[in-house]
Parts: sequence; structure tokens; C-alpha cells
Amino acid sequence: MHVPVVRIVFGLAAAALLVAATPPAQPTLLGFSDSSSRTEREWEQKFNAIPQPANMRAAMQRLSARPHHVGSPYDKDNAEWILAQFKSYGLDAHIETFSVLFPTPIDRAVELVSPTHFVAKLQEPALPQDPTSNQRAEALPTYNAYSIDGDVTAPLVYVNYGVPADYEELARHNISVKGAIVIARYGGSWRGIKPKVAAEHGAVGCLIYSDPRDDGYAGGSVFPNGPMRPRDGVQRGSVADMPMYPGDPLTPGVGATKDAKRLPISEAKTITKIPVLPISYGDAQPLLDALGGPLVPAAWRGSLPITYRFGAGPAKVHLKVKSTWTQKPLYDIIATIPGSTEPDQWVIRGNHHDAWVNGAEDPISGLVPELEEARALGTLLKQGWHPKRTIIYAVWDGEEPGLLGSTEWAETHADELRTKGIAYLNSDTNDRGYLSMEGSHVLEKFINGVARDVDDPETHLPVWKRVQAYVIQNGSADERKDARDRADLRIGALGSGSDFTPFLQHLGVPSLNLGFGGEDDAGIYHSIYDDFYWYTHFSDTSFVYGRALAQTVGTAVMRLADAEVLPYDYTNLAETIHTYIGELQKLATSAADEAHERNLRLEEGSFTATNDPRSPTVAPAPLAIPPHISFAALENAADSLMRAAAAYGKAYDNALGSGDAARANASLANVNAILAHSEHVLTDQRGLPMRPWFQHLLYAPGFYTGYGVKTVPAVREAIEQKKYGDVDEAITRVAAVVNAEAALVGSAASALGKGQ
Repeated sequence: MHVPVVRIVFGLAAAALLVAATPPAQPTLLGFSDSSSRTEREWEQKFNAIPQPANMRAAMQRLSARPHHVGSPYDKDNAEWILAQFKSYGLDAHIETFSVLFPTPIDRAVELVSPTHFVAKLQEPALPQDPTSNQRAEALPTYNAYSIDGDVTAPLVYVNYGVPADYEELARHNISVKGAIVIARYGGSWRGIKPKVAAEHGAVGCLIYSDPRDDGYAGGSVFPNGPMRPRDGVQRGSVADMPMYPGDPLTPGVGATKDAKRLPISEAKTITKIPVLPISYGDAQPLLDALGGPLVPAAWRGSLPITYRFGAGPAKVHLKVKSTWTQKPLYDIIATIPGSTEPDQWVIRGNHHDAWVNGAEDPISGLVPELEEARALGTLLKQGWHPKRTIIYAVWDGEEPGLLGSTEWAETHADELRTKGIAYLNSDTNDRGYLSMEGSHVLEKFINGVARDVDDPETHLPVWKRVQAYVIQNGSADERKDARDRADLRIGALGSGSDFTPFLQHLGVPSLNLGFGGEDDAGIYHSIYDDFYWYTHFSDTSFVYGRALAQTVGTAVMRLADAEVLPYDYTNLAETIHTYIGELQKLATSAADEAHERNLRLEEGSFTATNDPRSPTVAPAPLAIPPHISFAALENAADSLMRAAAAYGKAYDNALGSGDAARANASLANVNAILAHSEHVLTDQRGLPMRPWFQHLLYAPGFYTGYGVKTVPAVREAIEQKKYGDVDEAITRVAAVVNAEAALVGSAASALGKGQ
């Protein structure tokens, strides 16, 4: 379900920086003493030699040989094959089964009924070069899962990306979508936001298409001659309102076991309010070309050879969607390596196995490295290695429709995970290029250390150095400065779109999402052309970045499982929270300035939104002036965390800086027990406004972004949505969890000091 990685150009300046770099001396690993660090590196060296590209290629060819969506025969077949692989590695493995609502279409139609007649194909053609593109009888047709059934005929309106700002633009042109079918292009936000916002504005249906400007020939040659989306390629995908909650729509908050209490379908909050279908740009072009009305702004214009207009009229469209609304089985594969000394602390590593069709890139490119990691760890077990903590290798089903398998498993095991989960490491797709590192900022320093110790297959320098070079060449001024001066590269915060969501944002388990990409364009996302042929011609063709991902995540798993002290760092977390506070202050100031400026211009009668006489506009409504917002409580809490982080860092250095940790500190188990709860402390069981399932107060998917993260979401979204009466309470709640984090870190520092 990942968002496709955009193309990154690796220039001469960055290449020169890499050539000039010298490999750093190997430092003591975070969480280890000097002696244990040396032992750990010896085991890691053995581990890193084991993953083989040939094994990953063979596994991808097998797993992507046939369509394997939720409920399909090959989905179950793959699950059983993966289970057998784990067992062959010597791991204790089993399948956990859940039952979820998964609608599949039985009738679809898109038809232009006036001013001319056109019937959309709604079908991707098989290609002779691509041997698995002809498996249409087994494949899901082009559709959006969790679209409500509907049969509507209405005028068509083009809404650009279909995000809230686009409806503000429509209002300025006095164009309403009430009673209309909207057509939006993919991009700008997650697809499920588009019908959500359309319904809020009174639309009766929604079409989503891939414009070639964003996802097609504007980016290069189209498949099969190149990697980009062809004229008739369609992006399937879920449109469930996952910012409300992911997982089975009928069992929010509890595992979808056989006997679980289920909501009636009519009460499921994540099913769309209007019917939705995805279409190709081949099918979209006649619809858009039939639109009249004013010209759209330049930023709204795609790359089709038409004049882009808003509508409504004269185009009128018939849209029909009807699905079966039945339960389907999920097959989660769970493999366990018991911990030797701290078995009740769990390191969980996951990727999903289901796909919309054949899914070579999404998700098999990320799954086959996971299998090689597990095989390598099984080999180490036979050689005498035993992790201190329990390691769980999970392969989820049902990620594509809505993070189903991971969410249902996490909800089923919620009590254990809240107390035992010390890290969740996720991957999804994996391509060629640069290591993407996103996640909990308590793990920022840790994952930077891992990235310094893995070689990039193309440059043969640390993957960390390659990312640094890219940021220095292509980042903003602040990003370039940070990349040069800061000890660690900043990692992105996590929104949603993959299986880390229930662990981090519902249960407070520190999480990372890792994968390579950026050097190859992916124009086959969620289409029948995401298959072995495409991947081996246009992505990581030699699977060397598959090996690099296995080495990266496998190394991280081993270090988390073997560390004497959990390798969390709180200085980077405190600094990041201060950064978020600064962003919120600027946001509040910007909101006040915007309101004052707009209202002044309206009073003076000087508002002009456009200079284009062909596209007249109307003045917007006045804006409420935001009250003064005090961030003092949040600033004070962040300062307290910074002080506690400094005290913890000093205690840590004294305890593990030299000698044998077991002699230097006899209470490491107590320290780890304290640290294990540090991410959970940042959650609040009351959850976020309007969506209590999301309980983390620092990270959440945006209510109107879907995948995209909103940091400090209760505060940020209250300001963005102009709900100024909610801001003070949100600040108080966030300050409380940051203060609780500071107290916990201070307790850990004291425990480290007492053990010396």
C-alpha cells in the first residue's frame, strides 16, 4: 500500500562527496558495552554474508506467479508456502486466521451519456511481452475497495486532486459539486480522502484517474517499453476512511476473530458515503474533454491533450458500483525466536504478502528480503547465536484493503504488545536507490547507526553516506545544514499507509519503516503490470537492494534483540518536539495573518483572486480571527524532556562507556523495564478528536491526508481546521504526555546511576 517513490537524480556533486568520504572507525554500538559490541559485530558480519539475491529472485517469481488478493486461492497457497519456509529455517511458526469484511465487485459501469456517448473499458489489456498480465480470470477487476454500492447519473465536475483546498478554489469560481459526480486525479493526498471530501460537499459519486502528468508518459516511456503507467493502466486501492481507524470496518478496536462482535455494515464508519471507481487516463480523457465551464488554474492542468475545464456541464456521467459484501479469511504467518534472558520483550519485524494482483513490487519486493533475514537468523541459531529478547517475524495478510492483518493481530494481542513490544520494524516495497528511514524519534540515533554499517550496492560506501549526500545536494537550506552539521540524519515521522500503524499509533510500540528507492520510476502501482516481468526489467533487476534491505533490517533486529540497554535516545526526540512546537507557532501566526489580510481586503473591496477573465471568481467568505495561543505548557514540557534526556545520556555513558556492562551496572533489567514503556507514555487512551482509535499524540495520519503524517495532530489539525476553541485543551494533553515522558526518562537515568 506504499506511496510510490518519486524519482531522485543523483548528481555529480553528490557523487564527488561520496568518493571523497572515508569510512569511519567502528564505534561502540548504541546499547552495548565495548566487549558486547565487538561480539555483536562478529555475529552481524556472519549474518550479512548469508542473504542471497538469487534466493530473493526465485522467491519473488514463485510468490508473484498468480494473483493473490485477500480471499483468493493463491493468497492461501502463498501463506502456506511462507509458513513452510519459516519452519525450514528452524523457526517456530504458525498461521493465525481472522475473518474480515472484504467487498469485491460484481457490477461496474462508467458511461458518458451527454453531450456524446462513451463507455469506459474499465479493463487493463494483457500484453504479449508480460506473461502474467493475461490472468484476468483470477485477478480482481479495477475497483476501489469499501466503496458503497450506488447507481447514479449526474453532471461531472473536475476537482483536481479533490483535497479541501481544491474545493476552496471551486468556491472562488462559484462552482458547486452538490448533486454532481466528481472526477479527481490521483495524487495530492491518499485516494480515500477524495470521496470523503466530495461527499462532505454534496457530491453523489466519485471517479479517480491517473493523469499522465503525475503517473504516465510525462515521466518517461510507458510499459512495456518503459516503467511508466500505460494509457489503460489503473490504480486499484482501498478508499476506506482509514484516518478514522484501519482494519476490519466491522470490528474497530478488537481482533476480527471468528466470534468477535461485529457492527452492522450500515454502521461501519470507514465505508464511503458515495460510490467510487478508479479509471485509466485512457478512459478519463473523453470524460474530461466533454467538460465545459471556465478554464481551470494552471496548477490544475494535467498532461492529456485536452483543455482542462471545471464543468459542471455539459458532460453528464452514469456511474454504477455493486459489490459482494462478504467475509473473507486472512492468513497471518507468525514465526518466533524465543529470547534467552528477556523473553518478555518483543522485537517484531513485518511485511505483508497479499497484493491487489500479482504484486511483485508491492509487496513481494519487501517480503523476499524478510524471508532471507529469517533464513539468516535461523542459520545463526544453528551456529550458537541466541538473542536476549524474543524476535517475531510476521507476514501480514490483507494490508492492501486497509492494514487488515496487522491491525487484527495487534488488536487481538493488544495487552501483550503494550507491555512487551519494544520495537516494530516494517518494510513494504523495495526498489533501487536510497534508504528511506521513517519512524519513532527515540529510534533515530539507533537507525542512523545501522545505516552507517550497511554498504550501498552501487557506491560500496555506507548507505548513510549516500543519503547524506543526496540531502546536501537536493535538500532545503535547513536540511542541507542539518545533514552537514548534525550527528544524525533526521528521519521522517510516520503517518499511515502500511503495517506500522496499529503498533505505533494505537499501541505505542516504537516503530520504523525502512526501504530503498528513488532511482527507478514506478508506473505500475496496484495494476496488473506490477509483476515479475516489470520488476526484473525496470527496478532492482539484480536484487542487490533486496540484499541491502535484508542486511539493514536484519542488523537492526539483531541489535534491538541483543542490546544490553534498549538502544533508545531521547535527546533527538526532545529536539524534534521543539521543532514541532516551532512549526505550530508559525502555523498559528500564519492563520492569524491570513485572516487579517483576507478580511481587510474584503472590507476594502479589493479582493481579486485571478487575472484571467475567462475564469471569473467570487470573493471568499471572511475568516475567523484566531485567539492568542500560548504554547508555554508544551515548551516547558519539551524543556523538561531535554533536561531528562541529558541526565539519561550522562548516566548511560557512565554505565556503558567502558568495561563490562554486567559489572558496571547490575540493574540493566530494571532500566530496560522502564525504557520499554517510553513510547507508550506518549499515547492517550482517549485518542484524537473524532477518531479515538489513534492514541499517539505526536504522530498520526492526517484527517484529510490519509497517508501523510500530522505531527502533534490534535493541536495542528485544530489550527488548520480553524477549531480554535479546541487548541488549548489539545496543548494541555500533549504537554501532559511529554511531561510523563520526561519523568520516565528521569527514572531510567536514576536507575542507571544506582546500579553503578
